[in-house]
Amino acid sequence: MWRDRLQYSWRSEVGLVRSRNEDAVAVHPDLGLVVVADGVGGSSAGDVASRLAADVISGRFQRQTPQRGDPEKARLFVEAAVEEANVAIWEWSQRREECLGMGTTVVAGFCGRNWLAFAYVGDSRLYLLRDGLLTQISRDHSFIQEVVDQGFFRSMEEARRYGISDNILTRALGSNTQVKVSSDVVEIHPGDLFLFCTDGLSGMIPDPWLQQILKAGAGQELDALSSTLVQVACERGGGDNITLALVRAGRKTD
Repeated sequence: MWRDRLQYSWRSEVGLVRSRNEDAVAVHPDLGLVVVADGVGGSSAGDVASRLAADVISGRFQRQTPQRGDPEKARLFVEAAVEEANVAIWEWSQRREECLGMGTTVVAGFCGRNWLAFAYVGDSRLYLLRDGLLTQISRDHSFIQEVVDQGFFRSMEEARRYGISDNILTRALGSNTQVKVSSDVVEIHPGDLFLFCTDGLSGMIPDPWLQQILKAGAGQELDALSSTLVQVACERGGGDNITLALVRAGRKTD
């Protein structure tokens, strides 16, 4: 079984600047489920929103796990779990004044037989390292990504030079009763390494650096690689909470 050849590691750290951790991570190797969330709203209980997202999505999978042989049904199931989390966060915020306006980004993945079904909202990311090449397979729901996609700028770097911030989200869980969830399915090949992370990691470590770190860690234990990623993010400023989960597929010889 594919799940018997999958290795998992995860970390969540406050970083060097923030006073509390508003990220959340939930990893269930027995279910093949990974959830990473990044709370938004500052004093408006971003930590509550991210934990709710992780708990609600995990709870849905604990009650009923999708069939591992049907990737399309699994994709829809992950998407529905994220939508359920959105409603839960919205309802919670409406009942508690101190939580009004809270929200969170999220990226969630479910491992099937030889594929990963994933869904996301916001700018928490999913990367894939395959044959030494790193690819971001999620796409940020952010203003800077939209203006690049619409052709106003040729690249993210050019948009940043113009003064556009990376931190303006166009979607988040909890901002309304409905949210548009992006989802997809990707094949799992032997040796693949998936990185789920919040922008406290991706915002501190440029993609070329991430690629080199992950390639260099190909022979490492995943926990050591997780620690290296957190360490590098902190060395580069640690300006936000840092949360990540790694999933590595064993090779055919395992």
